[in-house]
Amino acid sequence: MSSIDFTEEHDFFRKSFKDFLQKEVVPHIEKWEKTGSIDRFIWKKFGEMGYFGLLYPEQYGGMDLDIFYTIIFLEELQKVNSGGFAAAIWAHAYLAMTHLDKEGNQAQKEMYLTPSISGEKIGCLCITEPFGGSDVGGMRTTAVKKGDSYVLNGSKTFITNGVYSDYLIVAAKTAPELGNRGISIFVVDRDVKGLSATKLDKLGWRASDTGEIAFDNVTIPLTNLMGEENKGFPYIMQHFAFERLIMAVNAHARSEFALDYTIQYMKDRMAFGQSISTFQALRHKIAQLSSEVEVAKTFNYATARKLKNGEYAVKEATMAKLVSTKVSDDVMYECLQLLGGYGYMEDYPLARLSRDSRLGPIGGGTSEILREIIAKMVIDGKDYKPAT
Repeated sequence: MSSIDFTEEHDFFRKSFKDFLQKEVVPHIEKWEKTGSIDRFIWKKFGEMGYFGLLYPEQYGGMDLDIFYTIIFLEELQKVNSGGFAAAIWAHAYLAMTHLDKEGNQAQKEMYLTPSISGEKIGCLCITEPFGGSDVGGMRTTAVKKGDSYVLNGSKTFITNGVYSDYLIVAAKTAPELGNRGISIFVVDRDVKGLSATKLDKLGWRASDTGEIAFDNVTIPLTNLMGEENKGFPYIMQHFAFERLIMAVNAHARSEFALDYTIQYMKDRMAFGQSISTFQALRHKIAQLSSEVEVAKTFNYATARKLKNGEYAVKEATMAKLVSTKVSDDVMYECLQLLGGYGYMEDYPLARLSRDSRLGPIGGGTSEILREIIAKMVIDGKDYKPAT
């Protein structure tokens, strides 16, 4: 672990959080994977321990700690072998809550951010639409101003925490004629009339509730607008760098988890009178994978350092996600192969790891979209700027 980024306090936090996960989370993972529903008690336990407040202001119950506490938080979450549980936690803590922290006014923060930090309320972020995918500017959900209210109509899909959350951070068009310059952000309570959610059946991330959301003449007060009207697109874009880094860190952490398990399996597995860890072809495969993971992790840490220093690291975060998620998929494929028939069995971790890993190159911007973003920067000289 790099001493440049991690102090003794970071190391102590990692150990205590790892112990917490083993005691409070791991015993329930199999149940949550089967039911697709995470018990509410664990959210409150996370809140009581301060884990949802690592990055957030003390004024609202947070700890205002540096980003490397969050890196540790994300890494250790991947080692409980439930991408769905991890996703539910970080989608609340770093997607929904990031918008509350950055665009919410004081009243909104007191009503939603404070109970989110304490684990009393769960949030989700609603951007992706059935016909939009990675095309944020092409969203069709509208928010029409009528008197002292907005009326929302449209739908969102692939929303993590979309079924069981208490509130939703929703992007909608307030000026459709302006395209992506006419998007605004709102906070919406779950129990408003006209809002419905349908749970989606997924290949992986089975513990999390991924939903499709419908808004049928949902009326919300003008005060639910977050930030300025029609500034939603730059708000969304400026947070994408952090989301991509999150998914990159998730990828290198689950790759390390898979490799550690596979290496131990190889040491224990005997064939032809010797441990299969002595076979050169297999040893060299592990050496190659380990090298790729270490390079990805080192780059991810460097990108986190840029964000910590206030740099707008869009290029680096995009590259980090593109490369780290590809490496993770390669690791899962090869590690499952190294376990032979056992890798294909649900009693061993590689089956679930392989399913959960596959969302990496899709969620938070597909690899195809990321390559185009990078191409615009490195070939066309495009320079992305933060929202002002």
